[in-house]
Amino acid sequence: MRTSRQVVDYSLQKRAVLRELLAGRVGTYDVCDASPYLKNAARFHGEPTEERCPICRSENLIHVHYIYGDELKQSAGQARTRAELPVLAMTLREFQVFVVEVCLGCDWNHLVEQFLLGRDGLAGGTEDGAERGAVSGPSAPNGSTPRRRREAQR
Repeated sequence: MRTSRQVVDYSLQKRAVLRELLAGRVGTYDVCDASPYLKNAARFHGEPTEERCPICRSENLIHVHYIYGDELKQSAGQARTRAELPVLAMTLREFQVFVVEVCLGCDWNHLVEQFLLGRDGLAGGTEDGAERGAVSGPSAPNGSTPRRRREAQR
């Protein structure tokens, strides 16, 4: 996605959990514990993948995208389809997306990745948003450049 940033990949954590399961230090009931809400979200909002479940190997995994952010208000925590994310990214300044993989056969679920989306990623500013204040800050008396940039030039 064009505006995604601050991506965190959880594949190493997934490998560690699977290693613990295969070694017998963790039980199947500990890792196959998808809630009914998560399973329903996978059925109705999930995106099927080509990847087989690492536990039961009988069904393909489904990715569910959950969104969180201050601007979302009541919509925070809802599952959304991947097609809805670019539309939201153009209308909202910033929100966080968590991608969870789910197996409807054995209830395996694991966080795949998280990332930020939103219009702030299109501004061309720095990653931490320091440029945001300079772009939308108050204008100088002559209206040519923001005050913050003028102070930085001194």
